[in-house]
Amino acid sequence: MSIPTWVGRRLPRLDDPAILRGEGRFVADCAVDAQWHAVFVRSSVAAGAVRGIRGPVGAHLFTASDLTAAPITPVLNRPDYVPVGMPILAAGVVRFIGEPVAVVLGRTPAEAEDLAEMVEVDVDPVDPVLSADLAIRPGARPVHDLPFPGDPNTVVDGRIRTTDFEDAWAECDHHTTIEVMSHRQSAVPLETRGSVAAFDRRTGRTTLTTSTQMPHVVRTGICDSLGIPASSLRVIAPDVGGAFGGKMTLAREDVALVHIARTLRTSVAWIETRSENFLSAWHSREQVYRVAGGFKEGRLVALQADIVADVGAYSCYPVTFGVEPLMAMAELPGPYAIEHYSVRARAVLSNKCPIAPYRGVSRPVQTLAMERLMDTAARELGLDPWELRRRSLVSAFPHTSPSGLVYDEGSYAASLAWAEELAQRESLAQRKADALGRGRLLGQGLSVFSERTGYGTPAFAARGMAITPGYERVEMDMDPSGDVTARIGASPHGQGLHTSLAQLIADHLGIEPHRIRVISGDTDSTPFGWGSFASRSMVICGGATANASEALAEQIKQVAGSMLECSPRDLVLRGGYAYVVGSDVGVALDEVARTAYLASHRNPGRGPGLYGEGVYDPGGTFSNACHVVEVEVDPETGSAEIVRYVVVEDAGVLVNPAIVDGQIHGGVAQGIANALLEELVYDEHGNLLTTSFLDYLPPTACEVPFIELHHL
Repeated sequence: MSIPTWVGRRLPRLDDPAILRGEGRFVADCAVDAQWHAVFVRSSVAAGAVRGIRGPVGAHLFTASDLTAAPITPVLNRPDYVPVGMPILAAGVVRFIGEPVAVVLGRTPAEAEDLAEMVEVDVDPVDPVLSADLAIRPGARPVHDLPFPGDPNTVVDGRIRTTDFEDAWAECDHHTTIEVMSHRQSAVPLETRGSVAAFDRRTGRTTLTTSTQMPHVVRTGICDSLGIPASSLRVIAPDVGGAFGGKMTLAREDVALVHIARTLRTSVAWIETRSENFLSAWHSREQVYRVAGGFKEGRLVALQADIVADVGAYSCYPVTFGVEPLMAMAELPGPYAIEHYSVRARAVLSNKCPIAPYRGVSRPVQTLAMERLMDTAARELGLDPWELRRRSLVSAFPHTSPSGLVYDEGSYAASLAWAEELAQRESLAQRKADALGRGRLLGQGLSVFSERTGYGTPAFAARGMAITPGYERVEMDMDPSGDVTARIGASPHGQGLHTSLAQLIADHLGIEPHRIRVISGDTDSTPFGWGSFASRSMVICGGATANASEALAEQIKQVAGSMLECSPRDLVLRGGYAYVVGSDVGVALDEVARTAYLASHRNPGRGPGLYGEGVYDPGGTFSNACHVVEVEVDPETGSAEIVRYVVVEDAGVLVNPAIVDGQIHGGVAQGIANALLEELVYDEHGNLLTTSFLDYLPPTACEVPFIELHHL
């Protein structure tokens, strides 16, 4: 590799100018040319049998009986897993308010909406199951008529217990028990879901343009459901206006649209409304943690937990409804060197919207539970909470957790030490007194956490997933003019990945980023890949990109070596040239590329062109951070104001520090929303009460403070 010149720079994002000029192309921009527009008729009853569906005479109305599609049934190869199929449209039974029961088409969106209002759905209601605690009680009504091997409605029941746990627990000199819960949230993408399915009568193929994080996986899921070959379906992810995990699942609406487009041999578009997004797009987070810690000589050494996740009515494809509880079970110990561990983690059905990944998945709740445990124990033990954490952190690497995860590295103690220095603890008492003088209460909070990222195939296989996301492939070539095109299977949606990858490629090939084009989001023109989710894109797609760049660099050196009559091993790529190491003798890469394509006879022993391919499939890696927050509370009203927020982050190599900063800023904003603002609320009948931004409150610039960000 040449000497780095681009990695580490705050390069402006290459894709932003077009978006800022209003020249982006989102699904709604593609929908205007559709022949038909679809509206999904959704259940207004949380649970019950569908007795009949009646629509306007002559309308294009599709119900479950009109769709020759298999239910979406993701699989976990685990003995405690109960597979639950999700029909494309509710088939005889509705299981949550907002579940699609029919589709109606109109020539315009307004006509389709008018026709949908005329559709009558007759449902014989039953009492809905609306909490996990009630769902698992003996005699609880089953959400699905399935044989549950354990507790009622329990579809995942994972357990870990170290062999010597009971003895170790008894030997602890102090025990602390807490309970925390996290309410339901929405990913709240700025762009709601939407798709356009267009059948091509000439080729017999269908193109689905959809707002997704994983186009290749969407294609696979739709083809499996409809029983059609992958070659008959092209999936395109255009510009995507945010996702945060809410678009890394297969939407049943997409299956319906492809079926309708193929059946009518036409094009049909659907743009989700905001209220639909709240009602029917995937929810997240609703979990209860009952956690107990065993301490010995002022250090956390043993941990036991009972975790219950309310996963709603169906499983999500491909990660399944085991994603929240199984991640919680595996990663709950976090940055702490716990030696003895006993945990039970369950996924429990309810008559609510299904759960799917949302940024961080279970980690925000895991961190809340562990940090609440540490603060509570510190008070009970009379120890400084910073000191209790310091004593309990993992300090030697690699570290194997009691759940079997291998922590490759971490800077937990260093992060904590720097955060403590920045926290100005020596003057905290004075700041509290000053706030009290103004009639306000001030407190300081601390959070230490680790984050597993870059999940490869081994991590997903260890969960028992039948479909194991993991690797990424990148194909790359240098054209005759010396410009480079990289085709990636990842599918970014606002993270700036194209820019970061261009910086990485630029350093490997010794060219400038503006000469590099990254193509993503089209199953016809990119290699099969798993998409962008779970903090994986720069780790895994970046690793594959580095490998492809190295392969391409070797080919460039072979051609340049022939031209310079030297060994390829004696060349370095720098500043648009291939130079002989230690000299100014070189040849321009533009000339090398032209020779490789147009005068390939000058390079005996190799074929024409310049290309490289790379694959990367790691086992996973860990980043870590320490956050400190100071909050003032008005005791009269309960109003809270964040007056200071400090982050010490160890994210490893920062390819583009500006992009990394933006990711952290966004994460802090979403954490603030989780703690203070956002909650999806159901009433006792299963009605969702928060279906607009009047009721569901994402953070604004007024609620997000200045963030003091420091990188280790």
